[in-house]
Amino acid sequence: MSVELKGLNKTFGEVATIKNLDLAIPTGELVALLGPSGCGKTTLLRIIAGLEAPDSGAVLFDGESAASRSVRERRVGFVFQHYALFRHLSVFENIAFGLRVQRKRLGLSEAEICRKVRSLIELVQMEHLAWHYPAQLSGGQRQRVALARSLAVEPRLLLLDEPFGALDNHVRRELRRWLRRLHDDLHVTSVFVTHDTEEALEVADRVVIMNEGRIEQIGTPEEIYDHPKNLFVYSFLGHTNSIASPATPSEAAAEGSGEVAFVRPHDLIPVRDGSDPSSIAAQVRHVQFVGPVVHIELTTLNTAEPIEAHVSRDDFATLCLQPGETVWLRARQVRVFAPDALPSRRSEFQSGSARPRT
Repeated sequence: MSVELKGLNKTFGEVATIKNLDLAIPTGELVALLGPSGCGKTTLLRIIAGLEAPDSGAVLFDGESAASRSVRERRVGFVFQHYALFRHLSVFENIAFGLRVQRKRLGLSEAEICRKVRSLIELVQMEHLAWHYPAQLSGGQRQRVALARSLAVEPRLLLLDEPFGALDNHVRRELRRWLRRLHDDLHVTSVFVTHDTEEALEVADRVVIMNEGRIEQIGTPEEIYDHPKNLFVYSFLGHTNSIASPATPSEAAAEGSGEVAFVRPHDLIPVRDGSDPSSIAAQVRHVQFVGPVVHIELTTLNTAEPIEAHVSRDDFATLCLQPGETVWLRARQVRVFAPDALPSRRSEFQSGSARPRT
């Protein structure tokens, strides 16, 4: 089922949560709504589900208005962050619940319900836990049951509100990869809310970045990350360093224009040779080993700005940097933004020479 949102507005009291929002989601697509807390992600999800009514605008399912359809008539599956399982029912009975409630509409016999539930239990890899209760399950297992219960009534649209937010990092990574594989098998149109950038980029077909009730940018994970539309998108997708003056002579035109250069920590290369005029002199302040990556905190010598570089352990071992030492930083890629404007240019630097990115 395709979903189209046209000119949506929603206000709570004096706070405008959704502002003239347009969005089209094709059939079978997995879309992530990504943004900071309070940006309107969950409100938008609830409007699609029919749990909230917009003040104005339209919600279209397959080109037809959904305004007059109840939540049940919309045939939407909703997966919540905190599972919402029935504690007194087993895994099997939790999944069967919706089927039993809608048995008459679906025209299912008890035998058909049991067959369908067994199939879903296999789908979410919970066969050995079919008669366990929620209290006997881990957080990841409970979320799989919640997802299976949503899929039981064959929804035309699956909505997930921060489905992995209550789980630890290891389980989150495992479940989001599992969700991606499951979606590839089922092709149910799906929308999930998250504030986790890595989660959105790994799982979604397209990412919708929201801010203050509006959409800042829509695109594939690659498009969003490689071609951020503005400074908000660029900054939200990962740690950045701001540099008050351009990093290279090719950026000299930006001086006095109010533009600021930005570079990500993994795009900074610390070197001991300062002969390249495009490099920035900085003093090492702190070194932190984070698994296979080393985080180096520095301060630029000319402006005393804090800056951070991320390098591999092998590269760090070659450099043998110590706090207090001076090094020079070369940038693989610099982006320059004017306040509230689109990126003005992209530059890539290698071996001290500027080379346009293609």
